[in-house]
Amino acid sequence: MNNIELCIQNGGTLYAPVCAGDVTWETERKGSPGRLEFTVLKGGGLDFQEGNNVRLKVGEKDVFYGYVFSKKRSGSKPEEIQVTAYDQLRYFKNKDTYVYENKTAGQLIAMIAEDFRLKTGELEDTGCRIPARAEDNKTLFDIVQNALDFTLQNSGKMYVLYSDFDRLTLKNIDSMRLPVLICGGTVQDFDYSTSIDSNTYNKIKLSYENKDTKKREIYIAQDSEHMNRWGVLQMYEKLNNSVNGKARAQALLSLYDKKSRSLSIKKALGDIRVRGGSGVPVSLDLGDMIAQTYMIVEKVKHTISGEKHFMDLTLRGSDFNS
Repeated sequence: MNNIELCIQNGGTLYAPVCAGDVTWETERKGSPGRLEFTVLKGGGLDFQEGNNVRLKVGEKDVFYGYVFSKKRSGSKPEEIQVTAYDQLRYFKNKDTYVYENKTAGQLIAMIAEDFRLKTGELEDTGCRIPARAEDNKTLFDIVQNALDFTLQNSGKMYVLYSDFDRLTLKNIDSMRLPVLICGGTVQDFDYSTSIDSNTYNKIKLSYENKDTKKREIYIAQDSEHMNRWGVLQMYEKLNNSVNGKARAQALLSLYDKKSRSLSIKKALGDIRVRGGSGVPVSLDLGDMIAQTYMIVEKVKHTISGEKHFMDLTLRGSDFNS
């Protein structure tokens, strides 16, 4: 039996409602808030509104802290209230304009969190400062993701922003590995695909307009073998400055000169520690390869009910793209 504690707080009153059916919790590696869905039975003086906070604990682990965003009822079951709640990252759908310079991604997140009255926990120092940048009328998700993409392209290190219970957290993806084995004995089914159709480039071309020399500087990195095999797949970017143009082109090539592998897992045995951005070991025969490696959780949906706890996972392999 899964030990679930779900509470809703309305002002000074804390409710522990009776849940009917499944409780689902979804997280993604980037661009989406954590989402909790559940159905409660109306009774016992239960009274709650949109904006009230929701907390979920599974076993001894604090899993979710967020806010009620929608309630739904049907005429056939008026005693049931279907609830959707989101964690703090829901507020990253807000749009704003930011102009900043010489900040790390963590410092940018801390600045945004202060402006929007959000709580922060551990924000790892990426060691990568972003030069002057203007973000006009963009979602906070996009503003932060641009900073994280810049960090990945210039340092080769990927970071994940997520809400760790009630605190915004930024971590290097390498520190998010879990000993949760995905194998034939723990999953019911899977779908596997490979592609060079998106975010795969075997030629990187960068240009910089040098105002001093009045000339255009070009930096190119390419993989002739993959160009012969796949044709020319080119990424082109204009640089604001010429600093490390050659090194940046080579770094981008190392990131994107590979096919992507995507693996969707259906009904794996659940482990509540797994979230978007986690790394999990995978041991599966995928047809064109036998996976014996850690893969990144792009998206996970936990479904918990009574004695059952399953996970649906979308994974990317070691040759993933951002």
